[in-house]
Amino acid sequence: MSQVQDCVDVIHQHTKGFKPQIGLILGSGLGQFCDNMKTESSLDFKDLPGFPMAGVGGHAGKLLFGEIKETKVVIMQGRAHYYEQGQASIMAVAIQTLCAIGCESLVLTNAAGSTVKEASPGSVMLITDHINMTGVSPLFGAEGNERFVDMVNAYDPKLNDDMRLSAAQNNISLHEGVYAWFSGPQFETPAEINAVKVLGAHAVGMSTVPEVILARHQGIRLCALSVITNYAAGMGDTKISHEQTIAFANKAAETVEKILISYLKNQ
Repeated sequence: MSQVQDCVDVIHQHTKGFKPQIGLILGSGLGQFCDNMKTESSLDFKDLPGFPMAGVGGHAGKLLFGEIKETKVVIMQGRAHYYEQGQASIMAVAIQTLCAIGCESLVLTNAAGSTVKEASPGSVMLITDHINMTGVSPLFGAEGNERFVDMVNAYDPKLNDDMRLSAAQNNISLHEGVYAWFSGPQFETPAEINAVKVLGAHAVGMSTVPEVILARHQGIRLCALSVITNYAAGMGDTKISHEQTIAFANKAAETVEKILISYLKNQ
């Protein structure tokens, strides 16, 4: 916990006690959303003890503080992934710090592959639940009864409704579905995709679920959006690559921006 307190001290000293209402964690290719922000200050992850080094293209590795539509926010430009070091808890200090500086809720975004034809590349999906396909938890080693986290309604129903309203206000078709978390860094096989389709997954990816578990462990409400960057393995003719992920995330960025700006305005 000392690293979290160290981070809080650095942030308070740097921001003069800025208290955000909402924390946003931006996935691959969505960094330009920060252009909508009236930024008051920023910190590199490297200046915050225990924060991850963002080691993936499309992740800037900065913490930004400011306002969007008069809502005080802190934005994590990027995240670290389980596959980078084999540590499911790699985002623990970051999530705990967002809680400690006063965030009342979180919004998570990611890039994901679609397992349903109607959610095509470039579209956006609201995550309503998830399936953990990795067999690991960021709470391994945690102590006390708080580690037994209730994951029912982990994706907060009220915040989900707010996100639906924000999409409707912008005449945006917002898909909904269950997100399956795979460890990566390799993409899924067609057989794995067929398996999770049977289990009820509508999108697949390599992030987000650890942060959701960590946030619920801290008692923070959250909602999450997936930018659909490709059809999952075996569903399309295009070779799946990280370059494709970035390209389609960039194309969908404007759609995500409209939804998030309306969402923040409505809070």
